[in-house]
Amino acid sequence: MKMRNLRWWVITLVALATVINYIDRQSLSVLWPFMGKEIYPDYSDVELKEVYGIISVVFLFSYAFGQAIFGKIFDWIGTRVGFVLSIGIWSIATVLHAFAQGILTFSLFRAILGVSEAGNWPGAAKANAEWFPTRERALAQGIFNSGAAIGGIIAVPLIAYLALFFSWKVIFVLVGLTGLLWLIPWLIVVKSPPGSHPWITEEEREYILTGQKNEVKDESGVVANEYTPSTGQLLSHKQSWGVIIATAAIDPIWWLFIVWIPTYLVEVYQMDVKGLAIYGWVPYLGAMFGAWFGGLLAQNRLKAGWSVNKTRKLVISLGCLIMLPSLLALSNPGGEVAAVIIMATILFGFQTAIGNVQTLPSDLYGGKTVGTLSGFAGMAAKLTAGALIYAVPFLTADGNYTVVFIIGACLAILAMISIWLLCPKIEPVPAKAGYVDQGAAKQ
Repeated sequence: MKMRNLRWWVITLVALATVINYIDRQSLSVLWPFMGKEIYPDYSDVELKEVYGIISVVFLFSYAFGQAIFGKIFDWIGTRVGFVLSIGIWSIATVLHAFAQGILTFSLFRAILGVSEAGNWPGAAKANAEWFPTRERALAQGIFNSGAAIGGIIAVPLIAYLALFFSWKVIFVLVGLTGLLWLIPWLIVVKSPPGSHPWITEEEREYILTGQKNEVKDESGVVANEYTPSTGQLLSHKQSWGVIIATAAIDPIWWLFIVWIPTYLVEVYQMDVKGLAIYGWVPYLGAMFGAWFGGLLAQNRLKAGWSVNKTRKLVISLGCLIMLPSLLALSNPGGEVAAVIIMATILFGFQTAIGNVQTLPSDLYGGKTVGTLSGFAGMAAKLTAGALIYAVPFLTADGNYTVVFIIGACLAILAMISIWLLCPKIEPVPAKAGYVDQGAAKQ
């Protein structure tokens, strides 16, 4: 049996996994303003925010550790088994939330969830590098990233609606079982990489494989072997640090809204569950369109003959420049409708930029280096995001979020600057003097 456009089926499944990923992690943020009072009836609103902040930081730090680990795991065991391991564990961890009784057990189960959910991102970057030629990667990444936005769009009203009929414990069980069901089509469709997949057509196999190799020419113009540095060599290149710093700067902006949107709307605008169902999904609609826009814009410019360097820098800078004034405007939005629309604009800019930031590892390096660099960048991003998330309850103790939004604007500027300064030209990184291709040396 042969399947046409198999690569698009693969990225669709990855996007669906991301939808489930975000429903799983968003369940707690939607439910906490209400279930927190049930678990800690004597706590004030500020104390409940502090507890939630601690639990969220545990999740993010575990997520950071998981991204570094799963970047290596996906490089070692491959995309197919890597996703089975990641989503299988995180689905079980979600179910375990139903048995949590306080900050310690919630932190434990959020830690397991964080480590395992982290595999989705280096896994998606690796799947993108395996299944798509360079000119289609930004669009594929945009489709995958839109899964995060769609997950947010679905999660808030879905969880709020379920909360009208079920206890929070039942909701965690139902959400966790969804991830386990995803494993069935994944194992059926993704049997192997494109080079050896039995269902792929010869035309698509050739199209993918001939369009994805990073070629580096030496001084005489001869194409050198693809550069796949060791971890130490990888971290010796400033381009690697450009990717790591940009990701570490821009990612906390996303997490700021992922973690605190429901609490912000409940605290500032006194929303109840029905209010969250009406307004809470709007910011993620902007994120979904931003993911598509960033991918399509990059693909359009590459097809028009622009270089990867010019294209990536344009789209990343555009996304950051959209976020910058919007974050400042959110300091005084005027009302809940304006607030969620401004948030949608911020997340539109974020997703416009992040899809192209996440393609940089495969633009700069080849082979097993892609998952490793994606993992390191993701780890750094979650550490910075965790620091910001932990600070939010203290920075907003009086209910004013202005300082937090100004910090977000500064991070957008830092992300843009790091790409321009540390990645002077986005192209395959040449090996440094003395580099030995270990694969070739063994032959």
